[in-house]
Amino acid sequence: MRTAVVGLGLIGGSLLRALAGAGHEVTGFDADPATREAARAAGFRVADSVPGAAAGAEVTALAVPLPVLPEVIAQLAGAGGLVTDVTSVKAPVRELMSAHRVTRFVGGHPMAGRETSGFAASDPDLFTGCAWVLCLEPATDLGDWLTLARFCTGLGARVVPATADEHDAAVAKISHVPHLFAAVLAAQIATDPLAGALGAGSFRDGTRVAATRAELTAAMCGGNAGPVREQLRRLIDELAEMSGALESDRLVTLLRPGEQARRSWPATSGAPEKLPVEAADAAALLELGRAGGWVTSVSDTELVAMRPESDRKDSGRAWTARPRTR
Repeated sequence: MRTAVVGLGLIGGSLLRALAGAGHEVTGFDADPATREAARAAGFRVADSVPGAAAGAEVTALAVPLPVLPEVIAQLAGAGGLVTDVTSVKAPVRELMSAHRVTRFVGGHPMAGRETSGFAASDPDLFTGCAWVLCLEPATDLGDWLTLARFCTGLGARVVPATADEHDAAVAKISHVPHLFAAVLAAQIATDPLAGALGAGSFRDGTRVAATRAELTAAMCGGNAGPVREQLRRLIDELAEMSGALESDRLVTLLRPGEQARRSWPATSGAPEKLPVEAADAAALLELGRAGGWVTSVSDTELVAMRPESDRKDSGRAWTARPRTR
């Protein structure tokens, strides 16, 4: 497949490497001349402009920060092909694509970030085993979604169907707010050398993402401000409740749900569920994602999915799909 990657930082550079490794014809572009030269020196085809990279591409992946997206999208006019992105917020990107009248668009987000950044940190195996959200909206063409699902699973990822709004609410909980908390926790050792000397596993694990460039974290969290504020308020309220319970037996009760949830994460998956591609249905795919399930592969004839074993036991749910109308 002819592909293009615009933006060659950690995610875009890793995608460039992974696509080439999977046998796709791929062209990259980055606004930074030094990054373009580094990618060329590594043996990749790199264009000198966004239109030059996207020309003739069947799939163009945008791997640039949210504030830069409007400028990049404007340069795609008339390029044709399917457009996706890897931005960590999805509703704002959906609105940008609609405003620029990009009709063939499927929002995406591989949950594969690291605290390091730049092309030098890119890794062709970054997406192996990661959850890759592909957004299913009322305006999404299911054929385009299935094309990208096949594309992403071919890179080793497991595809999670969700709407943009569902995605943004979820990542506020498990990514964006943890980045903010990690920054506050890590900053403590700047003025307390003793605390830094005593820091061990819990401090290391809880603050790892604080090493992310501040500009990237700010763009990520600011682009999802509504859901992030909602989750910050909730967590602050729960921490305040724990503060009031520090010297009482109630603290154990407040801690127990987190203990149980972490011990059972990640969920154990059940047996693979197979569905003819012709019977794939957006409602069934979204139900799969809401249940914590994912798509593992897509072929010309068959879609294979997994869901948490607990979901199958508790509800007895499996694939329920209707033949697609064309």
